[in-house]
Amino acid sequence: MYKFKFVALVLCLSVIFGFQSPVSATQSVEHPMLKVYKTPTCGCCTKWLAHLTQFNISHQIYDLPNLSEVKRKLGVQARYQSCHTGVSDNGYVFEGHIPAKFIKQFLSNPIENAIGLSVPAMPLGSPGVEVGKRFNPYQVLILMKDGSSKVFATVTEYEEQF
Repeated sequence: MYKFKFVALVLCLSVIFGFQSPVSATQSVEHPMLKVYKTPTCGCCTKWLAHLTQFNISHQIYDLPNLSEVKRKLGVQARYQSCHTGVSDNGYVFEGHIPAKFIKQFLSNPIENAIGLSVPAMPLGSPGVEVGKRFNPYQVLILMKDGSSKVFATVTEYEEQF
């Protein structure tokens, strides 16, 4: 009887104060949520968002006429930029056409002193930039707080993105 009351109390406090159980913390890595900043007319951004949805990454869209201020505030330097910017609930930045699997890998094991990941520009064949069977290999970069980057993953074939 006392055990039941304790469990009920913990559950009530969790609801009132928004505490996450270990199960919900795991689910947030498996089913993350991104705030995505993009321009209203970007077709490849819409396709990338469909890719995220397909792989259980939720998103909230913020259409803006100009993204340069958002990217500046988030610390995304010009050489790492693309057409859209996603931000996780815990503040990590996901710039460009990053495959969902790499977003989830990063969130499950964040890199110390990193602000997030980037796929600069718009590599042909990356999620959202599909053109028939054409594909250009590309790298997913880790963006560091000091402005530098490191390679997180190298994608040499289309199938490696999934």
